[in-house]
This record gives sequence, structure tokens and C-alpha cells, in this order.
Amino acid sequence: MQKIKSLMARQGLKSPQESMADLSPVENLRIPSKEELRELREQSIDPQAEQEIINSIEEVYFSNDSFDMVQHELEKLPLELNLLELEEHRDKLKRQQAAVSKKVADLILEKQTAYVKELERVTALQTNLQLAAVICTNARRQLSVAKEGFTEASLGLLANQRRRQLLTGLLKSLRTIKTLQRTDVRLSEMLEEEDYPGAIQLCLECQKAASTFKHYSCISELNSKLQDTLEQIEEQLDVALSKTCKHFDVSHYTKVQLAYTLLGKTQTAMDQLHMHFTQAIHNTVFQVVLGYVELCAGNADTKFQKMQYKDLCTHITLDSYIPCLTDLCKALWEVMLSYYRTMQWHEEHDKQKNSPDDAAAAADSDELVVDRSYVKKKLEHGLTRIWQDVQLKVKAYILGTDMSNFKYDDFIVVLDVISRLMQVGEEFCGSKSEVLQESIKRQSVNYFKNYHRARLEELRMFLENETWELCPVKSNFNIAQLHEFKFMGQCRSPSVSPNRQAMSSNSPAQEELCLFHQFLQEGNPFEMHIEQKEEETEDVLASNGYESDELEKSVYQEYDSDSDVPEELKQDYVDEQTGDAPLKSVSRETIRSKKKSDYNLNKINAPILTNTTLNVIRLVGKYMQMMSILKPIAFDVIHCVSQLFDYYLYAVYTFFGRNDMPVPSPSLPTHGGREAGTARVVGPACLYESSGLGLISSRLRTTLNRIQESLIDVEALGENAGVHGPAEDRKEKVPSPHLSQLVVLTNSGTLYGLAQRVVATESLVFLAEQFESLQSHLDTMMPAAKKPFLQQFYSQTVSTASELRKPIYWIVAAKAIDYEQMLLMMAGVKWDIREIMSQHNVYVDVLLKEFEQFNKRLGDVSRHVRIPLPVSNVLWEHCIRLANRTLVEGYANVKKCSNEGRALMQLDFQQFLMKLEKLTDLRPIPDKEFVETYIKAYYLTENDMEQFIKNHREYSMKQLANLVNVCLGSHINKRARQKLLAAIDDIDRPKR
Repeated sequence: MQKIKSLMARQGLKSPQESMADLSPVENLRIPSKEELRELREQSIDPQAEQEIINSIEEVYFSNDSFDMVQHELEKLPLELNLLELEEHRDKLKRQQAAVSKKVADLILEKQTAYVKELERVTALQTNLQLAAVICTNARRQLSVAKEGFTEASLGLLANQRRRQLLTGLLKSLRTIKTLQRTDVRLSEMLEEEDYPGAIQLCLECQKAASTFKHYSCISELNSKLQDTLEQIEEQLDVALSKTCKHFDVSHYTKVQLAYTLLGKTQTAMDQLHMHFTQAIHNTVFQVVLGYVELCAGNADTKFQKMQYKDLCTHITLDSYIPCLTDLCKALWEVMLSYYRTMQWHEEHDKQKNSPDDAAAAADSDELVVDRSYVKKKLEHGLTRIWQDVQLKVKAYILGTDMSNFKYDDFIVVLDVISRLMQVGEEFCGSKSEVLQESIKRQSVNYFKNYHRARLEELRMFLENETWELCPVKSNFNIAQLHEFKFMGQCRSPSVSPNRQAMSSNSPAQEELCLFHQFLQEGNPFEMHIEQKEEETEDVLASNGYESDELEKSVYQEYDSDSDVPEELKQDYVDEQTGDAPLKSVSRETIRSKKKSDYNLNKINAPILTNTTLNVIRLVGKYMQMMSILKPIAFDVIHCVSQLFDYYLYAVYTFFGRNDMPVPSPSLPTHGGREAGTARVVGPACLYESSGLGLISSRLRTTLNRIQESLIDVEALGENAGVHGPAEDRKEKVPSPHLSQLVVLTNSGTLYGLAQRVVATESLVFLAEQFESLQSHLDTMMPAAKKPFLQQFYSQTVSTASELRKPIYWIVAAKAIDYEQMLLMMAGVKWDIREIMSQHNVYVDVLLKEFEQFNKRLGDVSRHVRIPLPVSNVLWEHCIRLANRTLVEGYANVKKCSNEGRALMQLDFQQFLMKLEKLTDLRPIPDKEFVETYIKAYYLTENDMEQFIKNHREYSMKQLANLVNVCLGSHINKRARQKLLAAIDDIDRPKR
């Protein structure tokens, strides 16, 4: 930098600072001459070489202006100086100096024009500054003159004007203060008028005005008074807010909310509102229950008012339980409806406020959004909280009373009310009401256990007093006509309570509306069950029994229309998935027929049932109604329903399927023994037993054993009943019923109580058909995990009802025909005749006469009780089988027999068949081949007989041995006979 300066000084140039210091407008600038510039340019022609020289300069030369280059070069000198090296270094420095000087000169020449222009601008600026200094001096001088010319009079005038303005403002302030002093009167009037927004607005304006005049001493007292008034308004506002919890009024609530908005306490108001709702629930239920307790107590004792609500609930009497529960739910409904309408008000209010119309609303929108969000969340959270409080209060009421002794209809009303309340809860907040369900389930299980126990005892009493007379019902009788099953016709869905079903059936358009919409303005959903208490009349009994006159027919025809019965209940069974009825129903088994074997001519095909059957059906309806209202105990109820059927089936079997009378007739083991249903009579009946025919099925035997083990208290029949078995197990069981002494089963004139047997057996079959028709409905109510129980009940119990016909009617068939007499008569016939006979034996006519007498007796019985075709078929089948097997037994008793005797056997049997076919339409004749095959076996050879013995094991050992001894005895030797008898013995050995 020093070298540049020295170069500039040598060329007559100055730095910009030095030029500015002694610059004058007239001074001429010295510019390097052209010769000097030319000299500098010509010193180095090659720019690249020149740049390399500049680059070779040490960095230290460019560090700062204080750098001492001489000192630097001297310090670099070695201790021993070399002239040549010094001269070379000197020449290098000169070259570097020349390159730098030339570069600086080039730069100066390049920027010289701009340098001149900038100097001209600086000169102009200096001139302008001098002019500005002159203007400022003149302005100061003129201001001094104006100051000296301003008078004190002008300032005094301004001061007076200002004082006047202050006094005017003071007068206005005094008038405002006077007005503020009188606002308390107006505020009181507005509070009486419940104009809370106006009162708060006025109070806030007064406070704002008071804060403006707070410098006055009288305002401090007024401000304190206004604050007290505002607090008083808030207290009254809180009371007004609490009133909306029981009776919501839109205009009233709008005023209250607007008032809280003016106070800026929207969120506080919402908190207070939920506290009031909680308090309202507590106060409401307490007052309702207290009123009933004091009313029932009959005195003015105030001890109840100090009780806890839970303790108070235990003092409710059974008579006042349902009215109190209804009023309790009504009151709680009002509280929940008020909350629902509160939420509805806020939703509508938010919709109106969503789009702000002015700038002020837009400015406050953030705060409004926060408040609305808080209110919305608080209200949504409050739904569950309030419903939980309602559940706890009702739970305490439900569990406060033992309902085990309630009447069925009363308990159903309780379930109905609670079911409706749970429906309210589901619509209110989507809750499944677990608290209510658990409490009502506890009561229901307890009640139902006692109720079912009493009903089983009642059923036992009915069965023991039942004379098994026909209960005359109309031909179109259907369980849907019974009052207990009306709930099924009103609604297919079993999950809806009966009251709701009735309501939906009365006005289908209302079914889509939820309860809160339906009763939004007026009414109460808990008033519906009172209307349901009106009992509907039933019209199921016929005017008289089974008269066949035209009047009776017309009566049945008049009621034959079942258009008012739901299609679901007309069918015996409906496919659950398709809804279609099968082509052939179970009940179609009893179709009308004009065959000889059907003893139903000119009789109306009304169902065969007894008063006890009707009672069981009614009980099933009541149980199902309870299930439809309270699904959690559905399995317990269905289990009890199955016990009703089990006990009825077991009673019918015990009364009519076993025979303990000491007569030569069927003798059955007790309680589902080894061969229940088997006749054990003298002669042919023994063969019937040994052949395996007439036994009850293994499925029926298993069912009877299961019923006896699980339901029948066998020990109660003994003398030491209280000593044996755990008391808890016996508590669940019922003693076996006893047949009424009025029922006589030993009279041959009545075919050994055939009418009673038909009524009992067919009533059981009818009951099974009704159970079949209810299967799909029960299946929908059964929990998925328990459905196998229901399927097993139907497949192993209900479906076995018709199988009882065989053992029950077998007893009649075994006694109705005198098979012993026929055996004796056959024993007196001579079979070793030598000529072919054209006349059959007398025993055939006697047997046919027995059948004619049997047919006549059947006709006599049918005049009192309709004998369905399946029953008559079973009876004829049993009798014919016994007769045919008796014939075979008689032929097996023959000691000697010729070929002509065998022809006589065939003649006798063909005569029997020909006459028998005129008596019955049963085809084919049972065991016809059994007799024919045995007779034809008389013609077999030795080899054929051996094969016959192996293939026909249906014959007894005695019958087969008779074939060997009598037929082949004269044709074979002793060894061959022993061989055949040994083969017979081998076949019979496994049976022993």
C-alpha cells in the first residue's frame, strides 16, 4: 500500500480522502501524462508474465499498511552476503515493483472517468449543504419573532375553554353515577321476570361504567354492591339451570345459556348442569320410593327420610312394588328426556352458529369453537354417566325386594318395565345395560327356580288328579289362540318386549321411531304396560264334546277360519332359514279317513288333549314370554321347559306304559327297566317277548332312564325318604306321580281303559307337535353355546313321544283277545288226519269272533273319544301279531301231524286271513309270512331244514324243535335228528 501511495505521489495523484480535504470548486485535477502512461504500459508487454510476477510477490507485502518492507528484506539477508545474489534479488524486486506499478496505473486509468464524475457529485452536495444552512438560519429567526408576538390573552382563552369542557364531562359523570345508584331496583325486577340475560347485561354494563368512574369515592361502594348483585344472579341462574333437569323448556334453557355466555362461563355451566342431573336422579328416585314407603307405612314417622336410598328400597311392600317401579321409571324417563332435549338444543344451536355473519363473530370464533367442543364432549360423556346412575338406582330397587313369591303376571310386568328401561338405555347412549341385566337376571333366576319348582309340584298334582277325560276344544285350535302365546303373533322378533310388540302392532309407522322421538313432546313409554293388563278373552273350547249333529258341525265350521292366526304359528314347523313349511307336517298324520279301521267317522278332528295338557302348554307360553323379555336366562328357562315335557312324558309312560296288575297280561319292569313295554302273558305272548317285538326302542328307554335319574325323586316314594340322598339334589327333583284311583284300567268292557290311554298318549303326541312348531322360535332365543342341548332335547325326547304308542297299546292288545283260550282249543284239534278237510276248525271262528268283539268295543270307545288312524293301526297290528304268533305257538304244540293235517293248518289260516281282512284295512297283515313260512316248513327235507333253522331265527327253540321232531321224525334217523336239535341249541345259546 505504501508503494501505491508513493507511486501516486510521484505521479501527482492524491487519495480520495486527501482530495476531499482540500478540494475546491476551481482546483484543477492533475492527470498523469500520456507519456508516463505509455511508459508504464511498455514496461511489460506479456500480461501473463506480468501476472506471474505479481503472483510471485510474498503474501506478507499485502498484509497491512504498517508492514515494514525494508526491515523485512534486511532480515532475510544471510550472514554472508553475496553480491551476485543481492543484485539478482534486487532486480527481482524491481521487476515486481514495476509490475505492480503498471497494474495500479492500468486500474487508475480504467476508473478515472468514474472518479471524475464522483468528484463532481461531491462538489454539488457541498453546495446544497451550504444552501440548507442558510434556510435553517432564517427559520429560526422567524420562529423567534412568532414567539415574541404570541399574547397571554390567547392562552387564557384556551384555558377557560378547557375548564368548561371538564365541567361538562363532570356533570355527565354525576348523572351516570346517579343512574347507577338506581339500577338495583331494575335488576330485581328483571330477576323476578327470569330475564337473566338482560339482568346480567345490565349488571355488566353498570360494572363497566363503575370502573370508568372508580376515581370517585362513592363508586367503590357501588362497585361492591354490583358484585354482590352479580353473584346473586349467578345463584339464581344455577337454580334456574337445575329446573331444566326434570322439565326441559326451550325458551327457559335458551335464556339460561345466553346468560352464562354473557358471563363467559359456558364451560362452568355445563359442569354445573351435569351435577344437577346427578342430583336430580338421586332426589327423584328417593322421593318416589319415600312416598310409597310412607304411604304403605300408614304413619307420619320421619325415620324413613333419614335412611339411605338402598335401605329405603327394602321397605317397599309387594303390593306397591310394581306401581312404585313404574313411577320410578317414569320419573327417570323425564330426567333422561330432559338430557336428550338438552343435547338436541345444543346441536341445533351449533348449526345456527356455524357460519359467523360479522367480523366480530369471526374474531371470537376460536373461543366459541373451544367452548362448543368442550360442551359437545361433556354432553357425550354425560350420556354414559347419567345412564350408569340410573342403572345403579334401579338396581338397588330391584335387589331390595325378594320377588320369589311374586305372581307370574306381576313378575312379567316387572320384566317388561325393566326391558323397556333397557331399551331406553340403548337408545339413550347405546348401552347394553349390563348392570340392569345382571340384577334382573339374579332376581329372575331366583324367581324362576322357585316358580318352576312350584309349577312342577302343581303339574304332579294335576297329573295325579287327572281322569284323562277329553278336553273339548275347537277343531281349529292352535296355541296362538292362547293368551300366553299372543306375544309371538304380535312380533316375530323374540328380543322385543311385549309392550313394545303391542305398540308396534297397533301403529306400525311408529316402530321406526325411537322412544325419544315418539314421546318427545308428551306421553311416557312406561304407561303402555297398564293398557296391556286388560286380559284378552280366549275362544278355544267347543260348546259341547263330540256331538255329530249339524249344529255342532256348523259351530266348528264357523270357527274354522284361522285368518287371524300368524302364518308362522299355523304351520307345525317352519324352516328357520327359508321360512317354508315342509310338504308334509307331523300333524297331518291324523288326516280324515273313511276306512273301516279309522274310528273317527262323523267326528270332528279336534286335537286330543286334556286339561293338564292345556295347562302344560300355557306354562310353556309363560316360560317363553319370560325368555323373550329376558334373554340372559333363556337357557335356564328352556331347560325348565324341557322338564315340563319330560315329566309329562314320564307320567304317561308310568300310568299307561307299565302294567303292575296281577293278571295274565303284560307285566312291565318299572321306571324304564330292561324290557319296558313287553307283554308277559301265558303262551303266545311269551313268544312275542322272546322274539324282540313289542319292546320300546332303545332311544325311548334311554330317555326314560335319563328322566328318572335327573328329574324323578325315587326316594320320596319310600318310607325313609328323608334319610337317603343329598337334600340339595333331591330339591331339584319331583316325586313320581300316581295314577288317580278314578281311572280304571282293569275293565274289559272299556278295553282296559283304552279311552283314557288314547287321551293320555295322543295328548302327549299333540304336545310334542306343539313343541316341534316352537322349535325354530326357541332356537332363536337359545345362546349359541347351548343350542346342542336344544337339538338333543328334540331329537332324543320330543321325537320319542309317538313311540309310547307301541308299549301302551300293546297292553290293551294283549288283554283284548283271549289267546289262552285259542291255544287250548288248538290243542284239542286232531292233526294226524288221513283225508283232506274242506271245513276249517272251530278255533278260527272263535278267534274271529274275538276280533269282531274287539272291533265293536273299539267302536264303542270311539263314540266317546276319537281314535285316530295311527292308534287304530297300532292296536290292530298288535292284536294280529299276537294272534298270528299264537297260531304258530299252537302249531308248535302239535305232537303228531300228517300231510292232510298240514293242509288243514293252511285252510284254517287262509280262512282267518279272509275274514280278518274284512274287519280291518291294515295292509299288509302283520306277521302273515311268519305263519305261512312255519306251516310250509313242515314239507322241508333234512338238508333244507338245517338251512331253515339257520335262516329263521325269529322262531323259538321249541317251535323249531317241533318241526324237527314232528315233521322229520319218521323220515330221519336218530343221529340226524340229534344233529338238527344241536343246531337249534347253538342258535338259542347266545340268547340265554
